[in-house]
Amino acid sequence: MIISFNHHERSFRADLSKPIDLSIPLRDGAENPNCFWAPMPEFSPVLAGDFVGSTQEGGVVNFFNVRLNPHGNGTHTECVGHIARERFVLRECLIESHFLAKIVSLYPRKTEQGDRVIFQDQLEEVFAENEAEALIIRTLPNDELKLRQNYSGANPPYMHHEALVYLVQCGVQHLLLDLPSVDREEDGGQLLAHRAFWQYPYATRTHATITEMVFVPNAVRDGLYLLNLQTTSLDLDASPSKPMVFALNL
Repeated sequence: MIISFNHHERSFRADLSKPIDLSIPLRDGAENPNCFWAPMPEFSPVLAGDFVGSTQEGGVVNFFNVRLNPHGNGTHTECVGHIARERFVLRECLIESHFLAKIVSLYPRKTEQGDRVIFQDQLEEVFAENEAEALIIRTLPNDELKLRQNYSGANPPYMHHEALVYLVQCGVQHLLLDLPSVDREEDGGQLLAHRAFWQYPYATRTHATITEMVFVPNAVRDGLYLLNLQTTSLDLDASPSKPMVFALNL
């Protein structure tokens, strides 16, 4: 199905029959991306008397319990409730699901301290004001290790908080990236990048979201796309998510 839409007086067309999935599948056990020392996902059949919720174990249906941590296990989307003292839940903050998005590829820059950081000037080279509502960052080098990388204790790349200030100035409402966090793994609880993007607590952007641990295949080119950001209706600040993008024709 082909759809047409306008954004800032520009017209676009997208083929909804050709989605590109940017989420990482969650599996039972260790073959998942993981961060912040979260336990790995666990899938287990319900056991109740003679009932077993697994057809492989003799049951008539599959009926599994799932244990996961949205922030620590795989692709997830979060709202300002992640850092706020007030209670915000994602399903009430993310009220739309389709956005014009731009995919960009960047090498995090190594600092004198050995950290790998994405800085404002790098974003200024690839993204302009009002260019899109969502920005999707693919860090380089890019390989399938990201599908199962354990980031805990590894000080992975992150974003400088001034880069997030710039994105807010550009009108970005939804930031997606293939890192476990926009902030440094251990920053003493400052969370400067999170706070800058949500402008918390002084001018809180309640409808803005951050999606972490996506995976953008190398075959997907940088440029503009239609984004469909899918989440579950949990009463939490975050949810496992499934970002889908669609190539655009002008």
